Amino acid sequence: MGNKTALFSQHQACGGKIVDFGGWEMPINYGSQLDEHHKVRQSAGMFDVSHMTIVDVKGAGAKDYLRYLLANDVEKISSVTGKAMYTGMLNEQGGVIDDLIVYHMDGWYRTVVNCSTREKDLAWMNLQAENFDVSLSERPELAMVAVQGPEAIAKVAQVLGGKKAEVAQSLAVFQGLESEAWFLARTGYTGEDGLEIMVPEAEVAQFWQDLVAAGVAPCGLGARDTLRLEAGMNLYGNDMDETVLPMAANMSWTLAWQPEQRDFIGRQALVAAKAAGIKEKLVGLVMQQKGVLRAHQAVVVEGVEAKGEITSGTFSPTLGYSIALARVPVEIGDTCLVEMRNKQVEVKVVKPSFVRNGKKVD
Repeated sequence: MGNKTALFSQHQACGGKIVDFGGWEMPINYGSQLDEHHKVRQSAGMFDVSHMTIVDVKGAGAKDYLRYLLANDVEKISSVTGKAMYTGMLNEQGGVIDDLIVYHMDGWYRTVVNCSTREKDLAWMNLQAENFDVSLSERPELAMVAVQGPEAIAKVAQVLGGKKAEVAQSLAVFQGLESEAWFLARTGYTGEDGLEIMVPEAEVAQFWQDLVAAGVAPCGLGARDTLRLEAGMNLYGNDMDETVLPMAANMSWTLAWQPEQRDFIGRQALVAAKAAGIKEKLVGLVMQQKGVLRAHQAVVVEGVEAKGEITSGTFSPTLGYSIALARVPVEIGDTCLVEMRNKQVEVKVVKPSFVRNGKKVD
């Protein structure tokens, strides 16, 4: 038996189909993955993401520690309380140990890392903390619910009322603030507006039930994956891992090279890789003819001997055709060939982002 979140009984009561996900028993869907996907794009849906790992970073050396640990620079978010930042946490070779969100709070920081990488993340973070005046505190007593979609914030405010509703409605994009032992953040993994809300475990079941009563659709891991892929958001273990450099995972924008005197883990390896020439990049693929692009299918680029590979692929419910992310040789042009069922199919190459706020990205 795997780990269960505080919402496991609610998933069963809502008819969730339970599967193993990174050692957790989580709902893949509640009947129709397609309906759940469209609910998020058109109104509001919610996900139990309590399996994610919350780690608070405190102490006089917290900022210096995170400026060394992370490839992006927390100095960039230091002027606004609650400001959030997406970043990679790299190894000495420049590979991605994990991708995560970090929030700058009043004198401390909150980080949220992936469940499948929890043990290695905590081990790495604690190892690097030995040289800094800093303390790390995991927060397993907090459950986490993501409410996403164009009506998400209004629905949450309706359910919560009072000060929490005021905070929810006041948040800037990529900001999180505490309110009465809760933490509300305007972040997400769907390409829609919405909130990720950290709730004391004792209160989360009632919150979930109140959201259901307000018309927010429970959604499972299946819809979460199609939504994040439409948005061009990476999935750790598929689109990047410890063997992949950020520049080959569409994460170059998360690398803070300035100021030059800031040393972060992996920096020297990335500088050397840039000097040698980056040979791969992550692109988007679109196939409007019949068929579905799938992970691990080979990608053939004209004039290049080395093949690329699809890292994530699916049928896009919003667009009505197949899309994928693929790591390919940098020489790729506007089209390429994907090997499918013993034949090569031509597909279009696009930027690795397909849908934002319910609309096709041009």
